[in-house]
Amino acid sequence: MAIVRERFQLVQEPLDALPAPSALREGLSQADAAIVTLGDPIDAETIRVATRLKILANYAVGYNNIDLAAARQCGLIVTNTPDVLTDATADLTWALLLATARRVVEGDTLVRSGKWTGWSPTQLLGTEVTGKTLGIIGMGRIGQAVAQRAVGFRMRVRYHTRQSLATPSFPHEWEHRSLRDILEEADIVTIHTPLTPATHHLIGAHELAWMRPTALVINTARGPIIDEGALVDALKTGIIAGAGLDVYEQEPAPHQMLAQLKQVVLLPHIGSATLHARVQMGLVCLKNIHAVLEGRPAPNHVH
Repeated sequence: MAIVRERFQLVQEPLDALPAPSALREGLSQADAAIVTLGDPIDAETIRVATRLKILANYAVGYNNIDLAAARQCGLIVTNTPDVLTDATADLTWALLLATARRVVEGDTLVRSGKWTGWSPTQLLGTEVTGKTLGIIGMGRIGQAVAQRAVGFRMRVRYHTRQSLATPSFPHEWEHRSLRDILEEADIVTIHTPLTPATHHLIGAHELAWMRPTALVINTARGPIIDEGALVDALKTGIIAGAGLDVYEQEPAPHQMLAQLKQVVLLPHIGSATLHARVQMGLVCLKNIHAVLEGRPAPNHVH
């Protein structure tokens, strides 16, 4: 932080407190560079009034909070923070996957409530993941990291992307499939695709109906990729067995029925929430800002 203060005049908002839209616009209108988060909606009007702004460094891999078309039109550079949060998010995906499959949260609640009466042969029967089929939707950095961890569980990995990404570094057991094949074949489906107009509600009632009644769905990507209303209906009617979610259509207010379903594990969007990852994300933002203000290309320019 001392180096930052030496090189830049720093204006810092309170941690964990999102500024009001008017305050955000006023602050950006006086800045040459800014670090923003997923909770900061950067729309066309905000960009229009930020006439001094040269770079928006988004403190995330995704950037669906920023109107990219408006930024391009104004010549505003937008950057993100790839790579440095890959392992943290993949680890969290597996924590969520295992917690959902083995009903960890239900067990924790049972013990804490004082209602546990002792060992029972049928108590909280869950799902083994070893040797099962894992379907990965989106095979970028995080999707690949999740797949690598599946090897230790001897899982069959099936992945879906718009085009096959088979490379010599991929084990031959990792097979590219259509979206429908993934949903029909997989015991567990985990989502790692970016949120775009094409992936909004990629998983809806129609797609959920393709899944097995014993299947689980995990989402640590972006909430709107799943139609939450359709997911709730699928869980209530037994179309699928469970879900683990770290992201939601509306944050911080997910569908009200999700919290009432015991077969759902809910986390507060903490995929990258490790000290190491968050520090590295900040450093990446600063490197991008420093480059742009010195007239050099930003290392992580979102085109």
